[in-house]
Amino acid sequence: MQPNRNLIVRKLDLPQTWNPMVENYLRATGFYHVSKIGVIRGFHPLLVALVERWRPETHTFVLPVGEVTVTLEDVAYIFGLPIDGEAVSGWTDSSGDFVQSQSHAIFGREPEVSSSSKSYIKLGWVRRVRDAEPLDTEDSVRRYVRCHIFCLLGSTLFTDKSTAYAHAKYLPLLRDFDRIHTYSWGSACFAHLYRALCRASRFDTKEMDGPLNLLFVWAWERMPCIAPVPRNTLPPAEIPVAKRWSHSARTTAWSSNTVVTFRHHIDYMQEFEWRPYAGLVIPDDLHGHLDVCDTVAPLLSFECIEWHPVDRVMRQFGYVQPPPQEAREIPVDLHCMALRGVQLHDWTVIHGAWIGEWDNRQNTRLRDLHPLPTWDFSPSAEYWDWYVRSYGHLLRLSGYSPPERFTAARIASCRSEIIPTPSFLTTCIRRFLRKKCHASAVSPSTSAKAIGTMFWFPSCATATRSVPLYFPYKCVPST
Repeated sequence: MQPNRNLIVRKLDLPQTWNPMVENYLRATGFYHVSKIGVIRGFHPLLVALVERWRPETHTFVLPVGEVTVTLEDVAYIFGLPIDGEAVSGWTDSSGDFVQSQSHAIFGREPEVSSSSKSYIKLGWVRRVRDAEPLDTEDSVRRYVRCHIFCLLGSTLFTDKSTAYAHAKYLPLLRDFDRIHTYSWGSACFAHLYRALCRASRFDTKEMDGPLNLLFVWAWERMPCIAPVPRNTLPPAEIPVAKRWSHSARTTAWSSNTVVTFRHHIDYMQEFEWRPYAGLVIPDDLHGHLDVCDTVAPLLSFECIEWHPVDRVMRQFGYVQPPPQEAREIPVDLHCMALRGVQLHDWTVIHGAWIGEWDNRQNTRLRDLHPLPTWDFSPSAEYWDWYVRSYGHLLRLSGYSPPERFTAARIASCRSEIIPTPSFLTTCIRRFLRKKCHASAVSPSTSAKAIGTMFWFPSCATATRSVPLYFPYKCVPST
């Protein structure tokens, strides 16, 4: 049995109400559809069950049906965001002057000291500024829409662990109102989801941020066995698909599910919806964007770079999936990068090569590299043989037993071998080392924490030899 884990679900987006007077302006910016999504309640046991299936080296989930993942197509349908556009990138400047000047240009006023923190702006302050706009002039309406979009960026698309602030780096992209729709906001949001999943897959991660609404709705649409209610009991699907899951009812039985329960449901799932959006009416403003939903390209958002591996999940687009080639590797210093400390960087220069690959997205689509889709979602014998050899030990996590060295009984026996050192002897040795070697003092209560080369104490030697260095969250044998 996999060790259970309490991965905290950060607060999901607040309902972003807006004045109907600005609807045409929201449509012009590409943020109209995502503005219609209401409150979607997450569920941390389901999140844990999904995260433990995630492979950060391939950006795919390992399921009994094969490799699957969230794609740009899902972002376009679930959130209704534009995906065919310029990469979301630019300058990051942590100076106070940058925040003040950009805020004045975008919001018409500068935030108070209590309403900003280094490079971040408090969303509550932005909402108050938005709601104070009289909407009696063109400039007032545009300021209102910019405020609304900035709140969406901080609460839905690029949610971080603070849940109350949004990064000021996005402000310059909102300055020219007529260019807001030209950016690929969908791919940037998607990059943040991939980064959040890769971070959460680390055994020591305690909480998860990112656009979790996108992940939950994707899982419910694709895997009916883990959905809170049957899909046929929901309102008819429309773009954004996430809207029909907002305020959705959930049975008491579903709410009582644990990580173990969801793990079992996924292990023995009978169906996976390969084409859940078939038959949906596509709004005119999204038709062109779906032309690049199957591109094999990098996903960018300032410092964030992730890879879109649709060549590993071709069955989600109706193609025959061959054994995939080795996954495209993102350099370690770029993968899961976080902005820390003083910032003054032009990411369009730093990531110029990656942006160039994104600009070539029209030439790396599956439809241009492979024959016509067959719409036969059964795995080929060649692919399935490769898949079982590569991931067979991960297909039934509910029946997996961790290695003996990580079991509770083994850990308890290791601890029982740690013999307390007599306090008088400890004191003598400590004084000797402090005097002769200038060594740090070691308390008898910390005898299990070996420090440097101080293996004078039997307790430290025993602890170092017997107790594992760490107890990983995923007790999975290496391939």
